[in-house]
Amino acid sequence: MRRAGRTTALLVVLGAVLAVLGTGTAQAAGYRYWSFWEVSGSGWAYATQGPSLVRPDDGSVQGFRFSVSADSQDSAKPRRSPDFSKICAHVPAQDGTKRVALVIDPGTAADAPEGETPPPPRTACAQVPKDASSAEALASVAKPLRYGSDALLCAITGYPATGCGEQVSGNGDSGRQASADASAPTSAAAGTGGSGGGPSAGVLVGVGAVLLLGIAAVAQARRRRG
Repeated sequence: MRRAGRTTALLVVLGAVLAVLGTGTAQAAGYRYWSFWEVSGSGWAYATQGPSLVRPDDGSVQGFRFSVSADSQDSAKPRRSPDFSKICAHVPAQDGTKRVALVIDPGTAADAPEGETPPPPRTACAQVPKDASSAEALASVAKPLRYGSDALLCAITGYPATGCGEQVSGNGDSGRQASADASAPTSAAAGTGGSGGGPSAGVLVGVGAVLLLGIAAVAQARRRRG
């Protein structure tokens, strides 16, 4: 009988914890924006700085991906491999310049703003001055670019036509611009790292409170049995 009561109490606590976590997940929102990527081994890694701060070396490969994501942990990667030799195969080296291979992935229809269709992914080899930034390399091959008032990269080759880092709720609705929120993607002039991808502080506090209540209930039950 005692074991059954203890099991029931623990199940109640577990159910409450899952309910809190489920609420946090249901309310999760992301941001629709162009993320910036660099090569890591044979794949992609989310860049730790914005494209206007990075000055890539000759032979670098960098990627841009348009998608809806909450932070760097769940951001979608470019769908083309970072292969410099293939992308820049027909662009010979020249004195005083460098070659930067770029993968530009406008994402999927599911991530597109309402009424817009993403163009297909493409690659380009930018040949730019040796001191050029990644943003300058991108501008040399993918105009027109569009930036927000806070230097957030809003559009590459005109896509998307409107919007700039807007918040998207769990049901796909667009809300306020990302720049108005502390957890939003940062501007091209700043670092682009995400917020870590874990549950929000409010969810964690709620879980902690539920756990404390559960522990107190179990302890009270034990005192009664004593």
